[in-house]
Amino acid sequence: MQNVYTVAQVNSYINNMFRQDFMLQSIYVKGEVSNCKYHSSGHIYFTIKDAKGTIACVMFAGNRAGLRFKLMEGQQIIVLGSIEVYERDGKYQMYAKEIVLDGAGALYEQYERLKQELEERGLFAKEYKQPIPKYVQTLGVVTAPTGAAVQDIMNIAKRRNPYIQIILYPAIVQGEQAPASIVNGIHALEKLNVDLIIVGRGGGSIEDLWAFNEEYVAQAIFDCSIPIISAVGHETDTTIADYVADLRAPTPSAAAELAVCDIHILQETLNGYVREYDRLMKKTIEARRNILLQKQMKLQYLSPMNQLKEKKMYVMQLENRLHDSFQRVIDKRRHMLELYLERFKGLSPLDKLNQGFSYVADEEGRTIADVEKVKPGTHLTVHVRNGKIEAEVLETEKIRREIP
Repeated sequence: MQNVYTVAQVNSYINNMFRQDFMLQSIYVKGEVSNCKYHSSGHIYFTIKDAKGTIACVMFAGNRAGLRFKLMEGQQIIVLGSIEVYERDGKYQMYAKEIVLDGAGALYEQYERLKQELEERGLFAKEYKQPIPKYVQTLGVVTAPTGAAVQDIMNIAKRRNPYIQIILYPAIVQGEQAPASIVNGIHALEKLNVDLIIVGRGGGSIEDLWAFNEEYVAQAIFDCSIPIISAVGHETDTTIADYVADLRAPTPSAAAELAVCDIHILQETLNGYVREYDRLMKKTIEARRNILLQKQMKLQYLSPMNQLKEKKMYVMQLENRLHDSFQRVIDKRRHMLELYLERFKGLSPLDKLNQGFSYVADEEGRTIADVEKVKPGTHLTVHVRNGKIEAEVLETEKIRREIP
């Protein structure tokens, strides 16, 4: 049979595929902590889970310096790290580099409730999304009249197309008056029949961005007959407006790039020969890149770092097994010790004295167990539970008893 591979080869190939995926090498994952275990070596083993799945995680001791809290069961956390395959077991896991608590407070819970409600009502459905015009001549912008957001949008839009017309509605984007101001801006630009509207602002906390999480604003975006691009905050900020809008941009600058076609690109497309040459060059580069990737994958498989990581994980497993074996031996010895203690307790003279028995000793402290060892007039000491009794023998009598 042809193309038959070993298990190790398949696991190694899959691991290399994971490593080639840029997203998996630096990814944020949020979830609930489960099966958390602090190892004596300093490593932390745990699982993060949500309602639909789990991911096994490990944070090596060298990465614990930035962990400012004790990881415990049930915590909601966000983990930054890479996802790789542990080739020996053929399982993938996450190698954590940073862990932070997910500070979802009352606003976040309110955000989640409204998000779920609007999703159930269909405001996020793809079938209601309007296509973004490819060639925009009139661009409407709803944002604060001052600040970096509006400057970025105008600068990038004009750079990409110096002939575009930009109409700015100076809205309030933070505070109690912000939702109404944003909605008024959307309505005003809709009446002007612009080609496209950008609604957004710069970054901030969840409180600063809250106007874009209001149902009033979400409904206005959904009802608008003109396509809307949402550009609120930074790339990691996500608001209700982002879900309702026809397109979400990670930043205001990115919104301008998505909204305005680069006129220089259009001019370049007129040159067919250049375009064809560019296509051929890309094809050649891609072929060379594939060859390079194959060699790179082979090099990574044979690299000392990869082999060292595999051995490190194996040693950690052996250490766990050794620790468990020692614990079982200790438990067994402890149990045997308890049995011996109980047995010695049954042979203790003091225990017999507590039951009402006593023993007799002569003047030299020797125990008297035979009536022939004493004579009338001999001085004896009788030891009982709480003391001793001094006595003198008056008479002896030998009695024959049957000892079973």
